[in-house]
Amino acid sequence: MKNKIILGCLAAAACEILFGLSFIFTKSITAQASGLALISWRFVTAFFFVNLYLLTKRQKVVINGRNIKPLIRIAILNPIIYFICETIGIRMTTASESGAFLACIPVVALIMSSLILKEWPSRWQVVGVATTLIGIIIAVFAAGGSTNFSLVGYFILGLAVVSYALYCVDVEKASQFTSFEITYFMLASGCLTFGLFALSRSFLAGNLKELLTLPWSNPKFAITILYQGLGCSVIGYILSNFAIATIGVNRTASFIGISTIISILSAVVFLGEPFSQLQILAGILVVLGVYVANKIKLLEIYPPRVFCCQSSSN
Repeated sequence: MKNKIILGCLAAAACEILFGLSFIFTKSITAQASGLALISWRFVTAFFFVNLYLLTKRQKVVINGRNIKPLIRIAILNPIIYFICETIGIRMTTASESGAFLACIPVVALIMSSLILKEWPSRWQVVGVATTLIGIIIAVFAAGGSTNFSLVGYFILGLAVVSYALYCVDVEKASQFTSFEITYFMLASGCLTFGLFALSRSFLAGNLKELLTLPWSNPKFAITILYQGLGCSVIGYILSNFAIATIGVNRTASFIGISTIISILSAVVFLGEPFSQLQILAGILVVLGVYVANKIKLLEIYPPRVFCCQSSSN
């Protein structure tokens, strides 16, 4: 049990590190390819690799005689609704606004978990998630806050946040499925949905050949979809689903802020972007928030040693 909790925490942290590092790949290619082309090739690549892994027979996806409605619901929430709403919402708002909205995912996940799963968060979890949220918002606006005031954009970003939170809850409810089976259905839905969208759009625009040959004609694009497809979508989703199933929605959600800090640090190290004192403060708050939210579990695993000295009377 203790080992599973440790593995769950490590999986949640590793997942967010993978997501955070994807920023440097995405930023370097956005000027050379459309968002739809990137998302579609990401999921096509991910689905290819996950099926390649199935051929090794180390994992199985068993659906015969099983109720797959929970898997369909999960797949619709994330990646379909989440990615569509996130992409549209980001386009209609500023980077600061979208970052602040998406930073609310841990809070909304906490609320959904309480309402649906009846898993009421502990005092430490509430304090930890709130601290992480403050850290993320500081990090977002420290990079240069600006507003666009688009009510439609805010609404769509709100849908993205709610869909991701509900996805987290549904993964915990779908305990009859392995993290690999859940991930397989998520990747299949993403491949089918975004693949068809991209093919239809390119066909109507008359540049279908350009879309199909993009990974071979653009090495940077190929590297990006390999990282996002294999690293984020396959490994990242498996880690995320495993973490939710192992340590629950509330604790997994507390790790989400790590990806924001990793994206900022990677931009500083690899892209030479400036790093302010506010961002340092934000990083400290996020790490502190993650620790506080998981404080009780960590103390259960590694209880503090109390040394008692007994005095002997002569």
